Amino acid sequence: QVQLVESGGGLVQAGGSLRLSCAASGRTFSTYTMAWFRQGPGKQREFVAAITWSGSSTYYADSVKGRFTVSRDNAKNTVYLQMNSLKPEDTAVYYCAARAGAVINTNRSGYAYWGQGTQVTVSS
Repeated sequence: QVQLVESGGGLVQAGGSLRLSCAASGRTFSTYTMAWFRQGPGKQREFVAAITWSGSSTYYADSVKGRFTVSRDNAKNTVYLQMNSLKPEDTAVYYCAARAGAVINTNRSGYAYWGQGTQVTVSS
């Protein structure tokens, strides 16, 4: 079992930056692939970024590539999402998710564990 708690969301102006954190419980955190998804107003939840258990591989949605960076610290059981050059269309609730194994999956159905989400609002 893995429990996930996100933090770091807030209100920021366009062009600004935020760093989201996702703290995980459980001794096997280092064996899980971690991902970030987001759900904007009236939209379906979509994949944002993912990182394998070792941190050696990452994958990003085209919409955030070059602006967002996903990283993890297995010693702290924490995964991060650094978001730069934020745009109003990045406004969403951001969710952390975990799946066992080393394969990145961009589908929400591939993740067994989810956090409660943190709101990110980007003003124009």
